[in-house]
Amino acid sequence: MSVAPYDQHARARWADEAPKSDATSRSAFERDRARVLHSAALRRLAAKTQVVLIGASDFPRTRLTHSLECAQIGRELGAALGADPDLVDAACLAHDLGHPPFGHNGEAALDEAARSCGGFEGNAQSLRVLTRLEAKVVDAAGESAGLNLTRATLDAATKYPWPKQVGSAKFGVYVDDEPVFAWLRAGAPGQRRCFEAQVMDWSDDIAYSVHDLEDGLHSGDVPPGALDDADTRATVIALAAERYHSGDAADTEQAAQRLVALPYWVRRFDGTQRALVGLKRMTSELIARLSRAAVEATVAAHGPGPLSRYDADLVLPSAARAECAVLKALADHFVMRRDETLRLQARQREQLAALVDTLAQKAPDSLEGWLRDPWLRAADDAQRLRVVVDQVASLTDTSAAAWFARWVQR
Repeated sequence: MSVAPYDQHARARWADEAPKSDATSRSAFERDRARVLHSAALRRLAAKTQVVLIGASDFPRTRLTHSLECAQIGRELGAALGADPDLVDAACLAHDLGHPPFGHNGEAALDEAARSCGGFEGNAQSLRVLTRLEAKVVDAAGESAGLNLTRATLDAATKYPWPKQVGSAKFGVYVDDEPVFAWLRAGAPGQRRCFEAQVMDWSDDIAYSVHDLEDGLHSGDVPPGALDDADTRATVIALAAERYHSGDAADTEQAAQRLVALPYWVRRFDGTQRALVGLKRMTSELIARLSRAAVEATVAAHGPGPLSRYDADLVLPSAARAECAVLKALADHFVMRRDETLRLQARQREQLAALVDTLAQKAPDSLEGWLRDPWLRAADDAQRLRVVVDQVASLTDTSAAAWFARWVQR
């Protein structure tokens, strides 16, 4: 299938750049992918929690491995529908760059700490990393343009294309970053997400729902055959309907029944090579199942493509969304809601809150060199606090603990 055309508007960059001598004649989106792949922000994801605490085991995913797996799924899914695979790949690699240490728990802690400067949201922070914080390009005035990705790639990496608003906990841009947000959304119809962003979002859902279950089974936190127990199944189904699926509650019950009826669904796991092969087969088959459902439904609705930007919307059948929700709920129930996990999360939130407070009091000396000048040039306390939050959000799980010991406990 041929790749859909992307015009000059889609390939434009926020800051002008001199022509680059490149013997390989890479496309604009190949350059975007390379810039994200070589970024410091992506490297830091190697020591940021996905679900299982960093260092607990060598098997579970980190934010980095999750992002790489999301990109592989998104690249193939986008290509199957005619979207530029490098563009989708870059957006998937970039989608979690703004996530702080300690996963979504850290995000909640920083949102509270940043209340006076507009709150914190991992997706809005990702845009800030891509367009301001990551070191790559400066504009004519000497201001950072971050990685200076194309309009289409930035748009594809924007999961929530709107500012903070009443009634929605999710948003994609801080007030400070609204100029570049307005630029990347120029010509976009309202708050509608572009096709590639929808592919990225579904790839993210597939990757973390399937792989979090795999990690949970491998660690022993998720018992094999959990859905065979009536009481456990009822609890998981209720959680799936409450948190992860907006359709009819009966959808999740039927989804659970379909999943346990699959010939590759894992009911036993003892860590042997044979068991690992069976677990990997389930992982592969589930990814293919959820990807195929989206491709088939989208082609049925819009034709074979190629599809890109605002030509069409990705079609996700209710059955696939419900199955994905059940997978998410399994990991949520058995991994994220353990008493031990909840106690650890409480300590992590306290540490990040204390770290923000202490660094703010001792700034700019408490900040790394790349953030001292932005702090000194900040117009008010809110902007200075945002810079401190940028510092804490950039830390990994391990460096956050080290910074806490250095600045708070000393």
